Formats: sequence, C-alpha cells, structure tokens
Amino acid sequence: MKFQLIGVNHKTAPVEVRERLAIPESRLPEACKKLAEHPSVSEGMIVSTCNRVEFIANMKNGTGDLREFLREYFEVDPGQFETHLYEFCEDDAIRHIFRVAASLDSMVVGEPQILGQVKEAYATARAVGAVRAQLDQLLTRAFAVAKRVRTETAIGSSSVSVASVAVELAKKIFGSLNGKSVYLVGAGKMSELSARHLLAHGAESLFVANRTYDRAIRLAQKFDGQAIEFSRLYETCDRADIVITSTGSPHFIFRPEHGAKLMALRKNKPMFFIDIAVPRDVDPVMNEIDGIFVYDIDDLQQAVSTHVADRKKEAEKAEAIVNGEVAKFHARLQTLDVVPTIVSLQDHLETIRQAEIDRVRGRLGAMTTEQELAVEALTRGIVNKIMHTPISALKTAARDPESTTVIDLVRRLFNLHDEAKETIAAKATRSSDSGKGAQN
Repeated sequence: MKFQLIGVNHKTAPVEVRERLAIPESRLPEACKKLAEHPSVSEGMIVSTCNRVEFIANMKNGTGDLREFLREYFEVDPGQFETHLYEFCEDDAIRHIFRVAASLDSMVVGEPQILGQVKEAYATARAVGAVRAQLDQLLTRAFAVAKRVRTETAIGSSSVSVASVAVELAKKIFGSLNGKSVYLVGAGKMSELSARHLLAHGAESLFVANRTYDRAIRLAQKFDGQAIEFSRLYETCDRADIVITSTGSPHFIFRPEHGAKLMALRKNKPMFFIDIAVPRDVDPVMNEIDGIFVYDIDDLQQAVSTHVADRKKEAEKAEAIVNGEVAKFHARLQTLDVVPTIVSLQDHLETIRQAEIDRVRGRLGAMTTEQELAVEALTRGIVNKIMHTPISALKTAARDPESTTVIDLVRRLFNLHDEAKETIAAKATRSSDSGKGAQN
C-alpha cells in the first residue's frame, strides 16, 4: 500500500491555473478509468471542483509518480505547474483527504458542500471500477471522520459559504435585493444554493438556462421561476440584475461584446456576475465595463477570509480529531497487512495436522469416538502452541514501521504462498460493497 495525492487548490494556484487542470463532470468517469489503468497505479480517483483538482491513487509496489499521469492525460509538462502543485504520500495523503472531507482545507472552513463533492467523486470512480480495496477503505473512513468533526465540533455553525458571501456582495452593489431578478446559467448544486440564498434575502424572480433544458425546467420549478432554452441566453440575459454562472464550458460564455450589449439594453442599470465556474464563464475584462461587476471564485475567497478567525478554535478541535483518526487508520492498515499471513500460516499448519492424522490412522486401527476426540484435541493443541509465537510476533509487528521485514521472514520460514492474501483482499472488497448503502 502506498497512497499518493497530487493536486492544486485555491490556496496554491490562481483560477487561471486550476481551470487548465479541471476535468468536467462529463469526462470524469473516463479520466478516473485512465488513472486506474496507468501502469504505476492500482486504484485511483479524481476530485475536480471550482476550488481544487486532486488526483488520488494507491500506487503499485509503492513506486511511480502521478506527474507521469498528468503529463500523459493533459499532454503538458507538469513542470510548468510545479510551483502550484502539492504532493502528499502515505499518512500525509490520508491526513489531507480527511481534512478535505471535513472541510478543514476549504475556502470557507466548515462549509458543507465539499463533503458532497468528494462523495460524488468517489461514487464516480467506484462505478467505473477505479476504486476498490484500500482506497475504498480510505474514502469510507474519510466520510466517517467528516461526520465526527461535524458532530463533535461547532465548525459548521453560522455557516459561511460562497452562496452567503454572494448575498453580502450583492447587497453592497444594490443596497437591497428586494425586487431583484436572478439568472442561473447552469443548473448545478452551487448555483441552486446561491439562488436559494438570494431569494431568501429578497430577490423576486428567477430565470434558469441550462444546456439540458429538462434540467433547467426542474430547477426553475423549485423556485417558481422560468426555464429558458440555452440558445436564448443572450437575448434574455438583460432581464437579470444578478447572474450566477457555473457551466462546464471550456471557453468564456460572457465576453466584453456581450457586456456592452447588456448595458445598452439595461440602460446602464448595474449588473452583478457571480462566476463560480472553473474554467471561468465570464471574461474578467467584463469588469472594465461601467455598471458590470464580476466576481470569480478567487474574488469570493478574498471576501470570506475575514470569517476564518471566527472558526479558529473549532478548527483546532477538528484538526486534533483528524490527527487521531489518521493514526488509527494507519494502525488498522498495518494490522490488515499481517492478516493474510496469519490466515496462511493457520491454513498451512492445519493442512499438515490433517495429513499426519491421515498418515497414521491405518496403524492406529479402529478408534472409539472418545479416542478420535482425544487425538483431535492433542494435535490441535500442538499446532496452537506452535502458532502462538509467530502469530504474536506478527501482531506486534503490525504496529512497527518495519513490519514488512517480519512478515516476509515468517512467510519464508513456513514456505507460505499468497493465496490467503488474495482471499482476504477479495473478502474485504465484498464486505465493503455490502456496507455501502449505509455509508453513503
């Protein structure tokens, strides 16, 4: 087992770098499959949101570098992103995943959206067979850690999110949201959450345009709004005071020529664009047009930075929980490493015991039931005494960083093979499968 993670996020890379590595939802299954099929990777998954793009893998034989995958998949030299990339291995990778799921690494500490995004990424990777045994256990534990942090700390209280910050900024621009109209371009969850906040603070009407018209209809119906076919976006967008845009487009949807036309149609009434897409939907040059205000995801990060101090004490409690969970998970993985060897040793000695009984049975002649039980008890007792010392040594070794040396020595001494190891892994995967409904 060797967990490795490489990525960029809102802390290490500006949005123009993140959008070059972002993978749209439609391409995520294929990307996960390619990651898991990479020669150095045993299992893998990808988290791609507006604030982060991370590649997580269980590497084969503890070798390989995920930069090789980045080079092949994006057809770029990862060196050009080197100053923005971060990389974690083993316990550091486990800790990072736990922190991300628990929203300790988010733009807004304690925001709940990231856990749902990680669960969706996990479900996508698992559906294509990219996540199986150990990575499956890691993510399942990460979700449990996130729940514990949410339950045992107040980190999520008085929640500040991108959506609530958008409301604050809109109020600064318009003074009041009463009677204002909101236009959603893209029908994603973040857009829906932002719309819900704006409407709750006085915004009056809602328009929704999405490339899949049925999805626009469903979202519009939630708020008694109006669905608009995406082809009519530019001819209807002037109706909006606030535009929230979050699509998967690789190019700008709104450019300066659109902004100039909108201002003419609106007779220079102000217009607020909240661009939470990565890659961005709104050309930042639009900000230079009088009456148009554009905030992208990094601008929103700056706007929420003042809220971080309020959660510092709760975040410290959460970090302590995460550190304890990392240590427990590490110990559990090490214990699992010795289980196949213990099972293999037990099977090996039981085979010898049965063979020896069969070999001498003819010389012993017919035995009563009591004699059969006595022989059984005698031989089992001998085998158990023989197994006691190596099994104790293996269990002790599970807590030692050099446990691999002890495991290899026992396997060589008793001439054990890998069948049990493969059986245990298969059982662990089946057990994990059966419990997924409750976990998610």
